Amino acid sequence: MSKISGFNEKLAAKITAGVATMWCAYAFAIIALISLPSALKSGSVLVIVAWIAQTFLQLVLLSIIMVGQNVGAKSVEQKINETHAASLGEFELAKEARAFAQQELAELKEIAADIHRVIRDIENKAK
Repeated sequence: MSKISGFNEKLAAKITAGVATMWCAYAFAIIALISLPSALKSGSVLVIVAWIAQTFLQLVLLSIIMVGQNVGAKSVEQKINETHAASLGEFELAKEARAFAQQELAELKEIAADIHRVIRDIENKAK
């Protein structure tokens, strides 16, 4: 990655982080409201609708939508972390169960070997 693209990415991340705040939404609302009297004085429905759609909604909702996306992303991240922690716990339980099963298998093999020895001894004594 070149120095310029690295700079551009860092700058974009900082701007995005700044715009994705409710404080920025409030500032945008104030900026948009500055032009409201002019739109109202025009008396034109088209100008008023354009102010609402193009000035207020686009400017203010941009930040609010980004804030909402951040809240949603944090919720998803929390669920991912909880799922990861639960998965790790289940993995540890599975490892313990496997170790226990291996221990039991080893004991069963010893018991089977003992039984085979006893059977051979009985067979040998019977001969």
